[in-house]
Amino acid sequence: MWLLDQWAERHIVDAQKKGEFDNLPGSGEPLSLDDDSHVPAELRAGYRLLKNAGCLPPELEYRKEAIMLIDLLSSVEHDDPRFHEVKRRLSLLEIKLRQAGLSTDFLRGDYAAKVQQKLTGE
Repeated sequence: MWLLDQWAERHIVDAQKKGEFDNLPGSGEPLSLDDDSHVPAELRAGYRLLKNAGCLPPELEYRKEAIMLIDLLSSVEHDDPRFHEVKRRLSLLEIKLRQAGLSTDFLRGDYAAKVQQKLTGE
């Protein structure tokens, strides 16, 4: 064991003996660990940092924005000038998702409706 490890361990043991860890929030409850087994090992630390900072990886940000645009398209009339701009942005996001190697099946069909329902809480 390194000197720093020994020093830290000694302080932890001293704090335990003094009871400094006895009344911490969540004491005695099971840990809620994230299942990151689907994330490649070399990306886990980076993804965890992004998650703790409240950020999503770019691919998931694209998916989130695409779902928002689908919802917006359903509320805009076809003759509205904004319709074509939203449609163009959605097409661009679909291209970015495909370039990232992700499926865009969620943009169409039953799956898109189910995802939209889940996100809106209906």
